[in-house]
Amino acid sequence: QVQLVESGGGLVQAGGSLRLSCAASGSFFSISTMGWHRQAPGKQRELVAGITPGGGTNYADSVKGRFTISRDNAKNTVYLQMNSLKPEDTAVYYCNAVVSFSSTWSRYLEVWGQGTLVTVSS
Repeated sequence: QVQLVESGGGLVQAGGSLRLSCAASGSFFSISTMGWHRQAPGKQRELVAGITPGGGTNYADSVKGRFTISRDNAKNTVYLQMNSLKPEDTAVYYCNAVVSFSSTWSRYLEVWGQGTLVTVSS
């Protein structure tokens, strides 16, 4: 069983910063892409940022220049540094990862964390 556990959410004033962490644990061979998504009340879940094992990144236009995704492959952990936060960033943030159970990637699974709430007050 593979688990993703997020931490670092909370309440922050507009213009402030937060750093989210997400650690993968369990029995697996390797992790491919990791990412962060968010879901605001009444809205669909959306991609915030993704990162490949080699460090390639992509971001939603709404967070470019403010958020930075990074990962520590040795710790199976992905981070999201969020700066210049805005009230519209308020959402539950979920991390996800594609994990393989063999070196050939013949069996793999996309895993999601439980989510961590980020609230940005104006």
